[in-house]
Amino acid sequence: MLELENLEVTYNRVIVAVQGISLKVPQNGIVALLGTNGAGKSTTVRAISGFLPVDDAEIRKGAIRFNGQSILGLAPYKVAHRGVVLVPERRKIFETLTVQENLRITSRFGGPQASADMEQVFGAFPVLAERRQQTAGYLSGGERQMLAISQALLCKPKLMLIDELSLGIAPFLVKELMARIHEMRAKFNISILLIEQDASSALAIADYGYIMEGGRIVYEGAAEKLRSHGDVQEFYLGSGDSARVSYRDVKQYRRSRRWWG
Repeated sequence: MLELENLEVTYNRVIVAVQGISLKVPQNGIVALLGTNGAGKSTTVRAISGFLPVDDAEIRKGAIRFNGQSILGLAPYKVAHRGVVLVPERRKIFETLTVQENLRITSRFGGPQASADMEQVFGAFPVLAERRQQTAGYLSGGERQMLAISQALLCKPKLMLIDELSLGIAPFLVKELMARIHEMRAKFNISILLIEQDASSALAIADYGYIMEGGRIVYEGAAEKLRSHGDVQEFYLGSGDSARVSYRDVKQYRRSRRWWG
């Protein structure tokens, strides 16, 4: 469904933030793009969604295709119209509006269809149904994230890009939200690209994962394979030999685009 091929992104025409990465998201798949802060994950998702010019960044080379057609360089609203919808980091919602008003203004349809879609979203996140008349600015961090995801769902996505779902949310809520996202795949018939620092939570629901460092893909593989790999456990899942201090100390580490391990 989504394919990036040798994508390179620079800031201010000088700083290379993404260095020739390639990745794929299949139909109805959940794919995790993992890495620490500054690895290039958010730059990648902004390149896909069309928001790069806001940050004085540009795609220097490579391809971005959605359902076989190029979306490279399209404006954000055109990317969204194709069916690729971004849930940005830090839960960007309209804080002075109620939950229901937030959803109403982001729905693609009006009338009975909008009401039916909204009730379907409330079914996915019952706590929002209970708070539909509450001002969004008074929601908890987890509830705000649910609202941001619900806004994206009302845009009728085919592919949802979720940037840092876990940011600033308690671990038990992250686990709940990940479970809801896993359910959404079948319920709303969508594909999902998770951009995450929390590798453990993301790999618990993903089918496939990519790990970024320094703007490159350094490891990739089926989620189960990544979860069981010793070096991934040590440096991204918080287990293993704590004596190592850098991922670059690992003998298996290679700055290549594919992991064959």
